[in-house]
Amino acid sequence: MLADPTRVQMLWALANREMSVNELADHVGKPAASVSQHLAKLRMARLVRTRRDGTTIFYSHENDHVRQLVTDAVYNAEHAGPGIPAHHRSSRDLAELHDRAPVARKVENL
Repeated sequence: MLADPTRVQMLWALANREMSVNELADHVGKPAASVSQHLAKLRMARLVRTRRDGTTIFYSHENDHVRQLVTDAVYNAEHAGPGIPAHHRSSRDLAELHDRAPVARKVENL
């Protein structure tokens, strides 16, 4: 499931909050139909769960283990690039890095 960069981006986006299909589609820059297909696979693999609010379905990580798995995968990918990986930097440096660099660059290294 983590071999696809779009799925990793989606899981990374869900690390801090639940999101709808449309929010995830905007976040990863893909059509909602494509994101829905990825979410169906992630649901079958029990990596995400759903919550319905009216007509909107929100997605979140199935549990904290999934959140940790995704974090570890992204952090491991950072070791493939040059320099000091972001997760080895100070909190201030991390905040600056997070503001400047989208996760897409990290995901490409997976």
